[in-house]
Amino acid sequence: MILNAFFAALGQIGDPRFRSVLLRGVGLTIALLIAACAGAIWLINWLSGDEISLPFIGAVPWLNDVLNYSGIFLVLVLPVFLMMPVASAIISLFLEEVAQAVEDKNYPTLPGVPGIPLRESIADALSFMGVLVVANLLALILYAIFPPLALFIFWAMNGFLLGREYFTLAAMRRLGRDGARQLRTKHTGTIWLAGTLMAIPLTVPLVNLVIPVIGVATFTHIYHKLPGSTP
Repeated sequence: MILNAFFAALGQIGDPRFRSVLLRGVGLTIALLIAACAGAIWLINWLSGDEISLPFIGAVPWLNDVLNYSGIFLVLVLPVFLMMPVASAIISLFLEEVAQAVEDKNYPTLPGVPGIPLRESIADALSFMGVLVVANLLALILYAIFPPLALFIFWAMNGFLLGREYFTLAAMRRLGRDGARQLRTKHTGTIWLAGTLMAIPLTVPLVNLVIPVIGVATFTHIYHKLPGSTP
């Protein structure tokens, strides 16, 4: 079922609504990361000034160099680290369009559903991004303790988070948030396994930007195949 849902989602990747969501999400992500890097550079320049002085010590010229090199490192590393969670969060604002496109093509007899309010979508997206960032920061400890298992830890953790988020988004459109949570609890293993399938390509740059679109399309198919999906 999971593979069938995945390949059905891939088969619809050329849908104009899929492309529209992807382009908007990636464009906003790049703009936000550029703004974040520019803000980081401005903050470092403001903190360093012409010369840093410490109480009782006086001028410490080498601290300026440390801050400047830290700024360069931050600008190089920040986009790499934040690209996946930021893109996932921003694209999730538009993923209801992807779910609707999947249903229009594959389940045309279904009744219409009211859209998710924009304020609720933004709150969910910010919450999801925060969870992804914090979880991946904490996972750095596990990577250091179990280096040979780092990749598997990354896949399992992000698979759980992605599966939880995308299935909830697909299911709550028709069952509501509480109904989606109950159905998710009944099928935790299936959802986690499908989420892990989504998490594996996250380690491939640029490809990981497509995962939110493919993920929610896949979970929309999975939702409709699970027992108990009918309201």
